Amino acid sequence: MSSPATLPVTNQQATQSQPPINTPAFRTFLSRLSSSLRASLSQRRPWLELIDRTSFARPDSLTDSISRIRKNLAYFKVNYAAIVSLVLAFSLLSHPFSLLVLLSLLGAWMFLYLFRSSDQPLVIFGRGFSDRETLLGLVVTTIVVVFMTSVGSLLTSALTVGVAVVCLHGAFRVPDDLFLDEQEPANAGLISFIGNSAAATSAAAASVVAGRV
Repeated sequence: MSSPATLPVTNQQATQSQPPINTPAFRTFLSRLSSSLRASLSQRRPWLELIDRTSFARPDSLTDSISRIRKNLAYFKVNYAAIVSLVLAFSLLSHPFSLLVLLSLLGAWMFLYLFRSSDQPLVIFGRGFSDRETLLGLVVTTIVVVFMTSVGSLLTSALTVGVAVVCLHGAFRVPDDLFLDEQEPANAGLISFIGNSAAATSAAAASVVAGRV
């Protein structure tokens, strides 16, 4: 009597032992984020200089206001970015549901796509999804959450208030006593600073996305 055929058994234990996040890419992202934050905070101006009451005066005209705003943006860009971030954080903390939705969306991007091991397929309810399908689903979900719910209006309102506070301070703060770096262009303000910081902190994530697509 012949013995029964031996069925191949997959090593499920080895598969389950794989980490859900691509650890090297995640560590690279955290390292670049930490370096970017340290470099940005090193450019912060003293807060007492920002709120010096003797340096405030009413602008003579709209042109004078715009000129002051541009100079103050170039000098206090880190402080202004912190103010906008605080306004945004306060708005989110005052609306816990929106904060929970954004954190869930961020976690979905991190765990399901950005830092998930490329050799570990995404399986939901017994169905496997490719990287392109996962990316498409996350993009559609992000658009729906940001533009078709109250989360988008909350973010827009918070950013509007933060920018308004920055512009108001910049228009009334006399920049004559500020010593701007001669190598720094006059129009290098808050927007360019945020853009450079975002580009530096998202370099690791972008490389992961480029490798998957």
